[in-house]
Amino acid sequence: MKNRHWVLTLLFFLSMITYIDRVCISVAGPVMQDELGLSQSDWGWVVGLFTLSYALFEIPTGSMGDRLGPRVTLSRIVVWWSAFTALTGAVSNFWVLLATRFFFGAGEAGAYPNASSTISRWFPKAQRARASSVVWAASRLGGAVSPFLVIPIQKAYGWRMSFFIFGCLGVIWVAVWYWWFRDSPAQKAGTSATEVAEMAGDAIPGDAAHHSMPWRAALRSSNYWMILLMYHTYCWGSYFYLSWLHTFLVKGRGMSQDEMKSLSALPFLVGFGGNLCGGFLSDYLCKRFGFKIGRRAVGATGLALSGVCMLATSFTADRFLSVGLLAMGYGFMDCMLPVSWAICLDVGKRYAGALSGSMNMAGQLGSFCSSVAFGYMVEYFHNYDLPLKMFSGFLFLSAYLFTRIDPTQELPLKELDPQPLAAGPVPSAVA
Repeated sequence: MKNRHWVLTLLFFLSMITYIDRVCISVAGPVMQDELGLSQSDWGWVVGLFTLSYALFEIPTGSMGDRLGPRVTLSRIVVWWSAFTALTGAVSNFWVLLATRFFFGAGEAGAYPNASSTISRWFPKAQRARASSVVWAASRLGGAVSPFLVIPIQKAYGWRMSFFIFGCLGVIWVAVWYWWFRDSPAQKAGTSATEVAEMAGDAIPGDAAHHSMPWRAALRSSNYWMILLMYHTYCWGSYFYLSWLHTFLVKGRGMSQDEMKSLSALPFLVGFGGNLCGGFLSDYLCKRFGFKIGRRAVGATGLALSGVCMLATSFTADRFLSVGLLAMGYGFMDCMLPVSWAICLDVGKRYAGALSGSMNMAGQLGSFCSSVAFGYMVEYFHNYDLPLKMFSGFLFLSAYLFTRIDPTQELPLKELDPQPLAAGPVPSAVA
């Protein structure tokens, strides 16, 4: 097994732990709302404030990874978010909970941009979408198992204990990551000369050096803005599954806690398959028809079909059919996810961390708006279906925007970097 596959294994567990910690609060949401006396609009701010701070710190932390490397940056990120996961279990009121979730989001920001930066350093271009699909599939697996872990802990020890326990998982991951991982194949002892040579053609220029994003050139690129707008509109629909799904099933469709525990895992399991299919299908189509068709076809089609499923859910009263439609929608939606992150590697090159951080910042601003809007719309209109109609419209818009992205058009950085660093010779052996 090549070292790059061990790297992907570590990123798989990172992504899984990330979503266990994130979805934990959604699963515990109905119980927390009752114990802390929170209204639906209050809860919208609780789940939304995480995404706001997450968005604000995405670009700085993604850029930090480009400068310092993902080994150090991801270690800092995971230690921080693990601490505030545990502290969530100690909150006593609405305002303390808001502050805790804000700092949780600030700490977790940059996790996926730095995972993408890791992939860009360790995987050839033709394998990056499928590598990204494995990372994002792991996130859905984390979301799927979260109810089966959280609800039994809640019943036995209360909701607070679930946050204390999950806060420890990240610390274990950091210890392994920092000890084993290095920022490039050439720096990792035991990496074969063959594996280093496989990266030679797709290595980040000046791999040994660290770079800061030339922002003026990036901001003049229409491709840059299309990527940001596509992901922003996508997250209006996507974040529903992480913030409101479990409350929607209990209070909007009348499910019991036990029914919710079993059925709420279905969208994440289908999303697991969607991520794998989307990444592998995109790489295959890129090989057959070129990167424009390979990236656009999978991304735009997945988003459009997910919009159809979410719209259909809003007209469906049956709780089991609702889960089925939402699961299908999440699966279609997740076909797009690894493709969008692979596009950041295609377009951003050595600035993959900053570009993916920009994309995720724009997306999480959409997540924040959707979370807060959902709570207020339910409280004002007493209707859990109306927000889904709005979210489906954003997904259709996102599908259209995906067709306007050109994955073959790199950010126009040459005018600010007229003498790019020449890639050094491939070492014949690695110590």
